[in-house]
Amino acid sequence: MVITPYLLQHENIARLEGGTLLIGDRRAYPFGREFVRCSTIEEVALALRQMVTQGGGPLEVALLSMCFVRDLIREGRAAGALSTFSEAAKALSAARPTNTTMRRALTGLLAPYRSLDEAMERVQADVEAILVEYDELYHRMGRLGSTLISDGDSVLTTCFAEHTLLYSLAYAQEAGKHITLYVNETRPYLQGSRLTAPSAHQMGIDVIIIADGAGANLMREGKVDSYMTACDVLCMDGTVVNKVGTRANAIAAHYHSLPYYAFAISPDPTKADGRDLVMEERDPREMKECLNRPTTIAEVGAYYPAFDIIEANLVDRVVTPKGILESRQVKEHFV
Repeated sequence: MVITPYLLQHENIARLEGGTLLIGDRRAYPFGREFVRCSTIEEVALALRQMVTQGGGPLEVALLSMCFVRDLIREGRAAGALSTFSEAAKALSAARPTNTTMRRALTGLLAPYRSLDEAMERVQADVEAILVEYDELYHRMGRLGSTLISDGDSVLTTCFAEHTLLYSLAYAQEAGKHITLYVNETRPYLQGSRLTAPSAHQMGIDVIIIADGAGANLMREGKVDSYMTACDVLCMDGTVVNKVGTRANAIAAHYHSLPYYAFAISPDPTKADGRDLVMEERDPREMKECLNRPTTIAEVGAYYPAFDIIEANLVDRVVTPKGILESRQVKEHFV
């Protein structure tokens, strides 16, 4: 039986309660199980910008926010107009511009609504249906991903790949395969240490935390069999976007003749290749601290590009809801 860890349970990602939207605060995990309470869409957007939730979390928060908008309109705390939904969607999408899956999901949700009454009546059921569909896709991709893992394999990952990677490991173990997961710390938020490693441990997966720069040497020593990550954006030519640090490991894997597998639930048909991407640069001050403690003096400079672009030739396969694809096959399956 595949266990869904705490962080990936719907009620711990976000939920509506008492006229507010509660967002699970992944910045506090695993040392605390806290929630940020939002009373307006502006507060939800701010929470997304401040990395209260990460990875696939913003997608679910954004979808549930459309139900929150409905409640705000019912209670007279937001304008009673269909445009209130679209304006909220724009604000949330702008909070995490690299997360095109979130933007496209919101656009797809709202597009059929022709009146305020229709949106108010349908949005709850439509959001619930989308979340059920995503759950089914996560498990389908997990089963596919498990076929890429052999008994005794050690897998390296970066950041928090959420459902798809964790389910892949779980289904592989269910099939009797023993696996070890190496997890980069993933500075400056330590998503690997704080999110991936505890979640894998909850699922009964052997997990080892390493420094962000240690992956290439583990490959040289023969301790890694494959590299697997999430994919924040997948372009139609197979170009992958993921957390900064991913490209270095992809290059190292290529050099050591090890496969790099990326999980992409929804390739972006508007991104032909890397030239179409808008990459998110975060506040450089975030590079000068870790867990709210300074790591250097205030006077030095810093630079924080939050994501890497990984060229298609560095990606061996992409695990998608439509199967395990080569980079060149993405366009023909998702146009």
